[in-house]
Amino acid sequence: MASLTLKGIGKRFGRVTALSGVDLHVKDGEFCVLLGPSGCGKSTLLNVIAGLESQDEGSVRLDGHSIDRLTPRDRDMAMVFQSYALYPHMTVAKNLGFGLRMRGVPKATIRKKVLTTAGLLGIDDLLNRKPRELSGGQRQRVAMGRALVRRPKLFLLDEPLSNLDARLRANVRLELKQLHKKIETTIVYVTHDQVEAMTLGERVVVMRDGQVRQTGRPETIYSFPVDTFVATFIGSPEMNLYKGVIFKERKRSVFQGRGFFLELGNPRIDRMEGEVEIGVRAEDVKIGKENSTSPSVEVEMISDVGSEKYIHARLGQEHLTLRVPKDASFRTGEIIYITIDSARLHIFEKGRRLVTTNVEEV
Repeated sequence: MASLTLKGIGKRFGRVTALSGVDLHVKDGEFCVLLGPSGCGKSTLLNVIAGLESQDEGSVRLDGHSIDRLTPRDRDMAMVFQSYALYPHMTVAKNLGFGLRMRGVPKATIRKKVLTTAGLLGIDDLLNRKPRELSGGQRQRVAMGRALVRRPKLFLLDEPLSNLDARLRANVRLELKQLHKKIETTIVYVTHDQVEAMTLGERVVVMRDGQVRQTGRPETIYSFPVDTFVATFIGSPEMNLYKGVIFKERKRSVFQGRGFFLELGNPRIDRMEGEVEIGVRAEDVKIGKENSTSPSVEVEMISDVGSEKYIHARLGQEHLTLRVPKDASFRTGEIIYITIDSARLHIFEKGRRLVTTNVEEV
């Protein structure tokens, strides 16, 4: 195992800036997930860590020692790609042991390591098969096993589950989480899938346009997004986000959006008046009773996802999504009243969070 530290990593391809000022520290034995949309630079960053790409600025350190001048082979890292990259003419056993053979490891040691790794991944009954005889999930386990068999200091996984169907992907996610607990190794994992990131990551790094936007525990990033990009990128359904102004009325703060008002109580922010954006997640909107302060919404559509329902409604001139119990009964066109706990609101100014209490940005 090893810790990983990145300082001021920058990378350009011609006039395109792929990475800019990336700082990151991954603790020894930590499962760190790089999350972001396509083109945000997460795979490029993984390649820089592995030595497959050289950075233009900054340094990569493993256990505090610079590895910038080391070749990929000498960095003692193992990488698993989106494509399985298995040798089709070799059996599973030979695929698993290939890297060890290239390093001149004795045959008896290779056999022992292959059997141990296969048992750990539950593929010991597949050792004599060839890749064409395996399912997608089995091939992915073999690809991970080929990296695992060497027991390197650092594992780098570049969207390894994206070729699997949804059900199999969920199963392999669970297996990967359990595997990490068993081997207690350091993993840097790249994905664009927020469910994967929030499920697997002990630390999640949200990236956009080659920069790190927020780093923290999954629950911290979900509950305290530092900007509107993170707020809307993390969470399903997407956070409700509205532009408007805050003003004072009878010593209380009120938000005026497009065709509606929300009482904010006394939010813990320095800026008590002016243009802002208000965010609220679907689960933080509750059905209320008609009164002078409860805003009303018109039901436009209902999504039944089995365990719960989502109401898609119109709030003034804006759209609102709220979560209700699965046994709730509403009709399209119905007018309902809602309540929103002001403590659960997210307030942003010029895209940046104003309420920052308890936010982790380490």
